[in-house]
Amino acid sequence: MDGSDIADPTVAAGVSSAAMRDLFRLVWSEPRDPGPPAPSFRDWLLVAGLALVAIVEVSARPELPHKALALALVISLLPTLVWRRSLPLAMFAVGFGTTAVVSAVRLLTDFDVPELHTLAFLLLLVYALFRWGAGREMVLALPILLGSASLGLLSQGATASDMLGALAVLLAATTLGAAVRYRARVRTQELEQVKMRERERLARELHDTVAHHVSAIAIRAQAGLATAPRDPAAAVDALRVIGTEASRSLAEMRAIVRLLRGDESAELAPSPRVADLDRLADQSAGVPAVVVEIAGDLDDLPPSVSAALFRIAQESVTNARRHARGATRIRVGVTADHDSVHLRVCDDGEPPHARGWGRGYGLTGMIERAELLGGRCSAGPDAERGWTVSAVLPRKGAVA
Repeated sequence: MDGSDIADPTVAAGVSSAAMRDLFRLVWSEPRDPGPPAPSFRDWLLVAGLALVAIVEVSARPELPHKALALALVISLLPTLVWRRSLPLAMFAVGFGTTAVVSAVRLLTDFDVPELHTLAFLLLLVYALFRWGAGREMVLALPILLGSASLGLLSQGATASDMLGALAVLLAATTLGAAVRYRARVRTQELEQVKMRERERLARELHDTVAHHVSAIAIRAQAGLATAPRDPAAAVDALRVIGTEASRSLAEMRAIVRLLRGDESAELAPSPRVADLDRLADQSAGVPAVVVEIAGDLDDLPPSVSAALFRIAQESVTNARRHARGATRIRVGVTADHDSVHLRVCDDGEPPHARGWGRGYGLTGMIERAELLGGRCSAGPDAERGWTVSAVLPRKGAVA
């Protein structure tokens, strides 16, 4: 297609029409955002609060005709807020369909059906639809939204500037819902990437563990070959097979881990273990002191569990040094019993309300690592000061 084709109005219209069709198909096929919050006590609390606001508004507007009818209209629509996330299109249709009927009655008859300012809560239904609804639900809702808004403005004799203002408010609600929706999706993708990177680190540690045992098999096979003259020939063949298979397993494992790492160069040093926790201890001036305390028998821990404890402690100490304002001490404690190993990392920083916190990438990686091994990990503020990360891992690691 050359410049003359693009300049042709017919060709340009065809390209524009094709682009609009593609955009419509893309929006129509958009699935619902997963995991909408279920109705909760807070939703009913919101309904009760808005009902109280409506009662106050009715009392504060003595000129309002048919006050009881206006109040009944608001209260009858308030329950739509409870199911606005789980049933976004249905609640949207109930809310804006009802207001459209009221506007039509006002427009076609002499009966003045009043509307309270509290009905602005219907914007929450618009937000919820574009935040949680499917693409086809958004498309189907647009005619209802435009029709209800148009009837309402016409029935009230709105001016052109009023119409533009109302359109801007509706557009803001839809845009905010869509923006939060896609920001949450990006956040989910970022968290998945963090989990994938944590799995890659686990793959390397698995490689180190398996390589240790397979290397031992290879050494035993070589030793068997060295003493073969004193043994039957069958033992020589068996040892040769063991050595070949062990070497092949090592090569395949290294190839798999190389693929997981991508272009990242492999670390040749062994992965740190619980015994290396003393490396985190630090009494340097100008930074919170790190104290490590270990109790219990930790000698027979599987390498995967031992490495996970070190990584979780390391990430917790790093986070405390970065985010614990006013902290003077970070305590790392590890205790072991017959079935499990407990890790606790706490600091004495400022009170929790003074520190911004949430489930960041580091915490996501720690939780992922613990769960893959059959354990659990959690983090949160202490009662008065500080922040604590707790992890419990089974001594034997994940059980298939």
